[in-house]
Amino acid sequence: MLVQLAVRDFAIVERLELDLGGGMTAITGETGAGKSILLDALGLCLGERADAASVRHGTRQADLSARFDIQRLPAARAWLETRELPADDCLLRRVVTRAGRSKAWINGQPCTIADLKALGETLIEIHGQHAHQALLREETHRRLLDDFAGLGADVAALGETFRHWQALQRRLKQLADTSDELQARRQLLRYQVEELDQLALAEGELAALEREQATLANAEQIIGDTQFAVDCCEHDEGGALNLLHQALSRLEALPGSERGTMAEARGMLGEARIQIEEAARELRHLADATELDPERLAHVEERLGEVHRIARKHHVMPEELTSLHATLRDELESLEGGDQDLEALSAEAETAREAYRQQARRIGDTRRQAAPAFAEEVQSQLGFLAMGKAHFAVDVEERDTPQPEGLEAVRFLISANPGQPPRPLAKVASGGELSRISLAIQVVAATHSTISTLVFDEVDVGVSGATAEIVGQLLRRLGTNGQVMTVTHLPQVAAQAHHHLHIEKQTAEDTTQTQMALLDGAGRVRELARMLGGVHLSDQTLAHAREMLSASQRPHH
Repeated sequence: MLVQLAVRDFAIVERLELDLGGGMTAITGETGAGKSILLDALGLCLGERADAASVRHGTRQADLSARFDIQRLPAARAWLETRELPADDCLLRRVVTRAGRSKAWINGQPCTIADLKALGETLIEIHGQHAHQALLREETHRRLLDDFAGLGADVAALGETFRHWQALQRRLKQLADTSDELQARRQLLRYQVEELDQLALAEGELAALEREQATLANAEQIIGDTQFAVDCCEHDEGGALNLLHQALSRLEALPGSERGTMAEARGMLGEARIQIEEAARELRHLADATELDPERLAHVEERLGEVHRIARKHHVMPEELTSLHATLRDELESLEGGDQDLEALSAEAETAREAYRQQARRIGDTRRQAAPAFAEEVQSQLGFLAMGKAHFAVDVEERDTPQPEGLEAVRFLISANPGQPPRPLAKVASGGELSRISLAIQVVAATHSTISTLVFDEVDVGVSGATAEIVGQLLRRLGTNGQVMTVTHLPQVAAQAHHHLHIEKQTAEDTTQTQMALLDGAGRVRELARMLGGVHLSDQTLAHAREMLSASQRPHH
């Protein structure tokens, strides 16, 4: 229940704090006084779109807050608890700056506008003055019947199932449309992978082949030149080892050869002899290991030629063939299961389709069962509203094409006069009749709502006289077990309220402000008299207002 509304610097309101209670509260005032400001302020607290123009002229920002008692609203408490927010109270706050920027808080914690709207839907239900226009749309008919039957959560779940099924259908069609292309791609990949399988190029093999080819191709020259180098080192007469040996023998015979520079020179020559001996041994080993093998050379060159040919075919470097082989093999493996994927996806889509049909069938059965009860309650309300001779019906017709909300089209039908078959509202009802039918339907919908705070914005437009008094009685009855706020121009409706909120526009010099206040008994009489007779209040009008208020507050049977 809405217990407090605070507004600062919004539209032509400088500062306002309203404490509200249960029951029915009538909201009245002269045309243009700003009754819509109250609902607009409440709408912003509930996540409606912000407008910089709503900030009071000359101020920096508008600040609005709404406090709700949620002790009897389990859905609101659960919403707060799941987000780890305090759930013993509910304070919604919204700030709109002159630049058009907006901030929001729930119980002091910053939140998104979407959060405000989601929580607001569990707190309050607003029936606008244009609700009768929405009644011309069949989608509204279906939604109202579903709310009456308590199908909201089931229809939402059905929508999810429908969207999942349709997503699978689209994927299935996409796979089917591309199956020929996939088959062609698989065939190409099979050929390419098989060719690379046959090549069987091992990691590092290419470098080894290139080294071996270089050795085999130059074997004769390697053998000859290494043998020549060995001879240069070891030849008996002119070889380096023999000459070094002669040099060392002569130096050793010289006096003082074991000291100073001579000793160092002898040492270096000795090391040189050791190095040349080791080099000669390595060269002999290389010459002995090198073979003239034309057949092996031909094999290696043929292998290298095949590697280069396949690399050119795939437009890659020879050293990239190994990684290409792995990539093509992986792609082929992913595509080889394509047919199985198609079958699995088809089975999944069929499962989703069957799940949708089962859910839709249960919802359809519930709709057909609820339709007569809904029609009966609306018919009863029409009797109160002086349309007892009209006949209201709810038609639930099965559709050929599945939709997210189910397999049925729901239509409200009305026969304004006895003997005439019921026809769609848009084709039968006049403006005044449509207003009363709309009100009857909204009263039925509100009666079955789980939300305790209901706001009616001039839903009594188009009715007058005794019918207006009945409208007030209906709204008062709705407020008995909850909270009803109604903006009205009709004194017959306002008189039925438990509380009366008066809105007045005041102009002083260059400023215009709206004042709102809950009226006491005398204030209510004066406001009802104004609504009955205009600005100049006569004793007769005041007496009429006093009688109307006294009569309306007595219990109705």
